[in-house]
Amino acid sequence: MNHRTHFNTLSPYAVGFDRLLDRILDHQDQSTGFPPFNIVKKSDTNFRIELALAGYKEEDLDIQYQESVLTITGDKDKDNTIDDGYIHRGISGRKFTRKFTLADDIIIKDAELADGMLTIRLERIIPEEKRPRSIPINTGIQKSFLTED
Repeated sequence: MNHRTHFNTLSPYAVGFDRLLDRILDHQDQSTGFPPFNIVKKSDTNFRIELALAGYKEEDLDIQYQESVLTITGDKDKDNTIDDGYIHRGISGRKFTRKFTLADDIIIKDAELADGMLTIRLERIIPEEKRPRSIPINTGIQKSFLTED
């Protein structure tokens, strides 16, 4: 059973999510598993995506964000046309594309490449009307309530 079939059984309870699920599943289906990555939740509003990119430089990478999709592409070997003396090349330098679907309330704060790790920091922006709030309880009897009967 594929993911789409499983989700269809939930459709009476999840109205309007089919387009979002399709976008998420389309990105998963295209993934090759490279480069390996971590998603770290630092707090309720702060997240981090880490991609292991040994040997890649800033000019080898491109980060784009469009329509709630974060796309990271890498092409380390674009100028590697000459024999550079390697007897064995075990560290991958291949082209890749890695996509992440972000919720509408997530913003990208910044990206940093250091020590072979690309780190992208994300933050969830919660509008005031969606934040938890306390509801006061009236302790006195309201005059209008007594006169209604």
